[in-house]
Amino acid sequence: MKDSETSQLQKGAAGWFLLATLGVSYVISGSFAGWNFGFAVTSWFGMIIAVALMGLMYFCLVLCLAEMSAALPSAAGGYRISRKVMGDTGGFATALAVLLEYSIAPAAIVIFIGQYLEALLGINGPVVYAVFYLLFIGVHLLGAGEALRFMLVVTAFAVLAIAITLITLGPHFSLANLVIADSPEPAPQNLLAFDAVSVWTAFPFAMWLFLAVEGVPLAAEEAKDPAVDLPRGIIAAMLFLLISAFLIVVFVPGAATSEEVGDYGAPLVDAMKHVLGEDSVLADFVNLVGLAGLIASFFSIIFGYSRLVFAMSREGYLPRFMSAISSRKVPHWALIIPGVIGFICSLTGKGELMINIAVIGATLSYALQSISYILLKRNHADLHRPYSAPGGQKTAYVTLALSLLALTSCFAYDVGAALIALGLMGLGVGYYVVLGRRA
Repeated sequence: MKDSETSQLQKGAAGWFLLATLGVSYVISGSFAGWNFGFAVTSWFGMIIAVALMGLMYFCLVLCLAEMSAALPSAAGGYRISRKVMGDTGGFATALAVLLEYSIAPAAIVIFIGQYLEALLGINGPVVYAVFYLLFIGVHLLGAGEALRFMLVVTAFAVLAIAITLITLGPHFSLANLVIADSPEPAPQNLLAFDAVSVWTAFPFAMWLFLAVEGVPLAAEEAKDPAVDLPRGIIAAMLFLLISAFLIVVFVPGAATSEEVGDYGAPLVDAMKHVLGEDSVLADFVNLVGLAGLIASFFSIIFGYSRLVFAMSREGYLPRFMSAISSRKVPHWALIIPGVIGFICSLTGKGELMINIAVIGATLSYALQSISYILLKRNHADLHRPYSAPGGQKTAYVTLALSLLALTSCFAYDVGAALIALGLMGLGVGYYVVLGRRA
C-alpha cells in the first residue's frame, strides 16, 4: 500500500470534550490508589503542599503542551517539538522517556485491577491480566471513535464513584482528623505542621493524582480541529483534576484521619467503611464502581502508547512495520507489541514498582519537553501559534524546575526502580545508536 494509506489515523474522531475525557481517564486511577501513601512520609499539610507543587508543575506543563500541540499537532505529541528544536537525538530521548511511562503504567494498573477483583470476586493473577489486555486491546482495534466513546462511559462511572465518596464523607469531616496525633503541640499548630524533606519525598505520590494527563496531544491526528480542540481539551482535563485532587486530599483524610489513610490499600472505599461500617452497601458499590477508574486509565493509556509507538515508528525511531494501519485506521502492531511487553511486566505482580518506573520516565519527559518549549520560543518565534501559553518561557521554567525536583525525589524513594528505569532507557538508547537511525 501507499504510505498515505498505511500511516494515516482516523480524522475527526474526537472533539474537545472527548479529548478532555481522555485526559481525565488517563489519570483517574490515581484517585483510587497510590496518592494516599504520601501520608506515610509526610503530614497532611505537607501532602497538601506536595499536591499543590505537583499540580502547579502539571498545570504549567499542560499550558506549554497546549501551545506546542496546537502549533504542530501530531500523534507524536510533545516529542515532535523536541525533535524539531533538539534534533533526532533529542527527539528520541524525549519519546523514549514518554514511552517508558506509557508502556509500564498499564502493567501497574492491571496489577491493581487484579487486586480489586480479588477483593470483590476472589480472582487474581496472570489469567486476569491476560484477559484485560486482550479485551481492551481488542476494543481499541475496533477503531478510535468506538474506543473513545467506550472510554467516556467508563470514566463517567469512575467520576460518579469519586462524587459519591466525597458527598458521603463530607458530613464526617473534622479538622481534628488532619492533626498529627502524637505531637505535643496544640492542635491549631499541628494542622499546619510539615518539613521540607518530607514534602519532597511525597512528590511521587502527589504526582499519581495527575500522572499521564500530558497524553492528550497523542490524539492530535484524530481531533476534529486540533488547533482549537487540543488546548481546550487538555486544559479542561487539568482543571477538573486539580479540583478533584484537592477535594480528595482534604475530605478523605478529614473523615478517616490522615494517619489511617496512609495505610489504606483502597483509600476511598476504606474511608467510607471507616465512617459507615465494614458492612456498608454504599462502600461496596463504590468499590465496584471504583474498578471503573482503574479500567479507564488502563484503557486510555493503551490508547496513548499505541499512538506514541505509531509516531515513533513512522519517524524511524522504531521498526517501520509498527506504524502500519488496519482497515479501521488503527495502528494494530503499535497496540499489540507494547501490550505483550506490558503483560510480561505485569507477571511480576509488583504494581508499586511498575508505577515508580513509570513516574521516573514521566519526570524525565517533562524536563525535556519544557526545555523544548523554551528553545521553540527562542529559535522559532515566527511559528504560527493558535494558542499561546500564559507566562511563556517563565511557565516552562517552572515546569523544568519542579520536574527535576520530582525526579530526584523518585530516586530517593526507590533506588531499585530508578536503576531499572535507567537500564530500560539504556536499552532504548542502545537500540537507537545501533539500529534506530537506520530504520
